[in-house]
Amino acid sequence: MTAEGSVSSMAPPALVVRTKGTVRTLRPGGSYQVGRDPAADIQVDDARVSWRHAILRTDENGWIFEDQGSTNGTFVGGRRVRRAGIEGEIVFLLGNAETGAPLACSVPPMMDQRTGVDRDPTSIIKVKAPTLRIGRAPDNDIVLTDLIVSRYHAELRKAGGGQHEIVDLGGHNGTFVNGLRVTSAVLKESDLVGIGRATFRLVGDELREFVDVGDVSLIAQDLTVRTPKGKVLLDHVSFPIPERCLVGVIGPSGAGKSTLLGAVTGTRPATEGNVQYDHRDLYTHYPELRHRIGLVPQADILHTQLATRRALRYAAELRFPGDTSAAERNRRVDEVLEELSLSAHAETRIDRLSGGQRKRVSVALELLTKPSLLFLDEPTSGLDPGLDKSVMEMMRDLAHDGRTIVVVTHSVANLDTCDRLLVLVPGGRVAFYGPPSEGLTFFGKQSWAEVFQAFDNEPGRDWAAEFQVSPMYAQFVVSGLDGGSAGQARQQPSHTERPPRQQGRLSQLGTLCRRYLAVIASERSYLAVLGILPIVVGALIRAVPAAHGVAGPLHQNADASSLLLTLVIGAVFVGAANAVRELVKERAIYERERAAGLSAGIYLLSKILILGLITGIQSALLVVIGMGGREMPAHGAVTSPILELIIAMALLSMVSMAMGLLISAAVSTSEKTMPLLVLTALVQVILCGALVALPGKLVLEQLAWLAPSRWGMSATAATVDLNNLQPPLRGTPPDSLWNHTEKAWLKDMGVLLGLGLVFLSIAWWFLERLRPGRR
Repeated sequence: MTAEGSVSSMAPPALVVRTKGTVRTLRPGGSYQVGRDPAADIQVDDARVSWRHAILRTDENGWIFEDQGSTNGTFVGGRRVRRAGIEGEIVFLLGNAETGAPLACSVPPMMDQRTGVDRDPTSIIKVKAPTLRIGRAPDNDIVLTDLIVSRYHAELRKAGGGQHEIVDLGGHNGTFVNGLRVTSAVLKESDLVGIGRATFRLVGDELREFVDVGDVSLIAQDLTVRTPKGKVLLDHVSFPIPERCLVGVIGPSGAGKSTLLGAVTGTRPATEGNVQYDHRDLYTHYPELRHRIGLVPQADILHTQLATRRALRYAAELRFPGDTSAAERNRRVDEVLEELSLSAHAETRIDRLSGGQRKRVSVALELLTKPSLLFLDEPTSGLDPGLDKSVMEMMRDLAHDGRTIVVVTHSVANLDTCDRLLVLVPGGRVAFYGPPSEGLTFFGKQSWAEVFQAFDNEPGRDWAAEFQVSPMYAQFVVSGLDGGSAGQARQQPSHTERPPRQQGRLSQLGTLCRRYLAVIASERSYLAVLGILPIVVGALIRAVPAAHGVAGPLHQNADASSLLLTLVIGAVFVGAANAVRELVKERAIYERERAAGLSAGIYLLSKILILGLITGIQSALLVVIGMGGREMPAHGAVTSPILELIIAMALLSMVSMAMGLLISAAVSTSEKTMPLLVLTALVQVILCGALVALPGKLVLEQLAWLAPSRWGMSATAATVDLNNLQPPLRGTPPDSLWNHTEKAWLKDMGVLLGLGLVFLSIAWWFLERLRPGRR
């Protein structure tokens, strides 16, 4: 068989088998044992049934039933049969012609399992020239009018032996072969080449092209999610989603709705099962297909301090290649604003919009790249009934315009706008899937509130099993589940590749820094705090009594260490307070942008640069206000004392800022940051070495090595020669880190810098772990 034949041939559909109390969906390609044997694939517990009664299998004509020489026989319509083909639905009676154990087998109509590039190609190009260039620019041989495609993206070149090679020309969003990003690859006829929203297959001298404009199906097959401890959050969930369909997902709390959303979008893959996007495994092809999937979580995924148009323009810069012009990006932003009726609110700050309008802005962000699939988590949460209806109607219109939309919701008021409804019960199982109008009839209730009450009142009832033996299961689930192939039902998610970046590193960094500055500038109260904080802390330092500053006769410097301690703790507090909420408060924004290709390192670096600049200025003010005009030693350890204090406190503040970023990256909510900030501040006070003499104290001295305040205090002490100004108590050795030498000061500063790099590395690791596809 040729590669082309293997690509386009269609396997038989799944077979649904029902016995008393059980239902099984069998995939083609295997042989399934039927009998009384407990180890049989289809066990029938009836004395008239043989231990190994029959088998179900497929051949070139479809599904067949074969009796294995059973003692009491198999009957159909009163006649004994030994072998029968299965078309439509047929009921076999095992063991008796009239009262035998029923085995109902049904085969849904055959569906075309080919991907869109084979099923319905957009165009077919004859490959005659030795090179075909593909990209967004109009002078390419194959022009893709898609902003996520670079101007000159890739080339198809003739290679030796009649073969062809696809070569990436540095396209920012990558060139993919069978879902994996490549720089170049020799193509076989079975290979799928992905560039933006276009898929290509080379068959002989024909290049088939399929541009994904939304007319694709999605099939979830046996999705199961288990925690590391074995708890099942999602239990063998299967359902097909037709093209241009709005699907509502409802269920009581703890039913696994958000878990399902992560599984079907590929951001948090199922531990078992697979998702078929246009008959392609989403998990295997995720690095490519992620561009075609939009996800709107519950939280805002834009900075609400910015005006709508400005926020979307920054997002467009991050999502589109660096070679897209500002005019192209702005035109796409305006198109989306018009599509969602947001043009009148383009210059309004997002936080001043109504709840429904804010949700439209989040949807607008996802529509920038024209995704074929759009998933929304609780889009109507907190909205009044009128806005709830408006948002659901908007989702319906978007779906029918050419994309598939899945909405997870607690609201049941406007489910009639959906084309399909998926009902989950606790334990993550499917209790119903089909048209919303048939849902209440299926459950025999007058309202969805009564349905949810029944779930609570009858916890032992197997709602999923009842649905599986119903005609609706065969009609709306099984009939669409033949898009996968045998052996994929338990496929492990395989994508661990980092998402490719949309822009170059410097371009991303510039966009992120400009956006961060714009967000800070839009918050006048925050700007006021940034300005007032060093003044207030500096004034407190100024209030510490020290008649001769940190110089003068020995007996007049009893307050020198207290003065330096206050300075050090002030610098620690300023740096940590600036950063401790900066990452966690943007967690939803970061996770979405990370899934769209944002670099974790560049994101963190943008925070370091802007916060570092602010923190450095604040620490300099701190020293000038708190120490300016005080008597200083004639010479510092390296240069002038006041300059050394400014440099040391600036570095200490920045390292404390790095520690704050680490805390912010490690916690899950902003509320957890404040207790940790207070705790770390107290630890810094104890371990700095000013209150407790650390030399010679086992464990405590070593623990203090991890405290930035220990090294910041040592640097200031070395600058002013604190060992001589305030000699240690009798029997206590002097602190070598306080020695008034260039070596001691540089060592203190070097270790302090090293701690900062360690904190930032760990913070980066926490951010990196949030990439999609990781468990």
